[in-house]
Order: sequence, then C-alpha cells, then structure tokens
Amino acid sequence: MNDLKQITRLEQQSFIPEVADTEEAIKERIEKISDTFIVAEKAGEIAGYINGPVIKTPYITDDLFKKVPDTRTGHYLSILGLVVSKDHQRQGLAGRLIDEFTKLAQEHEVRAMTLTCTENLISFYEDYGFKSHGLSESQHGGEQWFNMVKEIS
Repeated sequence: MNDLKQITRLEQQSFIPEVADTEEAIKERIEKISDTFIVAEKAGEIAGYINGPVIKTPYITDDLFKKVPDTRTGHYLSILGLVVSKDHQRQGLAGRLIDEFTKLAQEHEVRAMTLTCTENLISFYEDYGFKSHGLSESQHGGEQWFNMVKEIS
C-alpha cells in the first residue's frame, strides 16, 4: 500500500479524468488481485504498472473498472491498466510489463489475455501478440474502445 499514492498520481497523469481509475479502485485492485498487479520501479520511483483480474468472459466490461470481480475460476486474464511514466516511455518498459503479465497468464493457465484500447494503440498491442476483435461494447469514459485478445499457449 506504500505505493498507492504514487500509482494513483501516475494513473491520473496518464489518462483523461473520465477514464483514470480512482484511488479507491486502485486500492481495491492492490488488495484483491495483488498476484496480478505488477509494479516496475526505477531508482525508488514507480516507473510503471500493469494490472487486471482473471475474468470469466473474453472481453472487458465497464463494470470491471468499478469493482474487482471475485473470480479465480475465469479463463481470461484482463488488463485493466498498463501505465508507464512519461520519464520511462520509449524504453521498452511497457513491453517488459506485458511479457511479465503473459508469464502470469501462463501460470494461471488461462486461455487468453484480454484488454480494450483506443484505435491509436491497436498496432502497439498487435506487436505483442494481441489480435483485434473489433469494436468493444465498452463506453468507459465516453471513449471508443477496441477488444484486443492474446491467446495463451
């Protein structure tokens, strides 16, 4: 919990207010899904993080951003947040976080990893093995989202 304030600040710097997670939402994730919440630190500062619960459905729904489901029996590891601080962007950190999350997906023996992203990030996630499954039903923050899925072998 020592990192909560830093993580919240980084979240709010990285997303528009309608999309950024609240401190309460981040705290709940740290408490409930600490095994799928990875924080990267450099020189004692938080450089980035990735997190998300195991879920039962192949696509992320808006309710996941408000309350972490209590599902350890799902087949999909969701990515609700992937953030890298501006000082550490374009240094490969996001890719390393995705790689570590992929290892967690394999350990959890899920079928796939799933996330939503805006159109400008589709090619970024495709570089890491995700495939676009088209427009998402998500209306989170009033943005248009796309479903991205990475099969786990």
